[in-house]
Amino acid sequence: MTENPRSISVTGSGTAEAAPDLLTLSLGVECRRPGVDAAYRDAARASSAITAVLRDHGVGNPDITTSGLNVRAEVSWQEGRGQLISGYVASSTLAVRLRDLPAASGLIAAAVATGGDDVRLNGLEFGFADPTAVQAQAREAAWHDARTAAEHFASLAGARLGSALSVTQQSGMGPPVPLAAMQRAVASEPLTVEAGGSSVTAAVAVVWELLD
Repeated sequence: MTENPRSISVTGSGTAEAAPDLLTLSLGVECRRPGVDAAYRDAARASSAITAVLRDHGVGNPDITTSGLNVRAEVSWQEGRGQLISGYVASSTLAVRLRDLPAASGLIAAAVATGGDDVRLNGLEFGFADPTAVQAQAREAAWHDARTAAEHFASLAGARLGSALSVTQQSGMGPPVPLAAMQRAVASEPLTVEAGGSSVTAAVAVVWELLD
């Protein structure tokens, strides 16, 4: 009967950072009107106008996605009358991928000007059109972190590190984390979008054999 080898299990984590080449913008439209038809119609018009501006600035159809659509009644409370409908709100959200980062500030300003008071900027995220390389760097950093820790523990136990018995990628692998800033310029000018850097994290659990 073969005895199970002594082993040690260690989790390592790593991070890799690179300059982003993709900006994902969440752009919304929200129209409040007395009637549901007017709210829906005006929201559709504003969304179509914004989409047209995005296309005019070179954003392709695959990079424009409707990610939300909602129509709801606004309700207010009046003493003695209870809940009353005071109007209707129609809203939609576009997820827009911008690949020309230097032109992003001007494009966002043009979209906001087109949407007017009905437009909403919900946020942005920087990332990578192809994250393969930076993800590989993060995994390598996680591996080296795990091996360094395992060698240390093995030394403390008076043993040597043997072969890796199993390797499991942990849920620590995540999407790009933006290290970016948006700064307000003069009110009549576009907001300045600073890309900064984006980092990707990875985590790996490795079980090593311990040798005498």
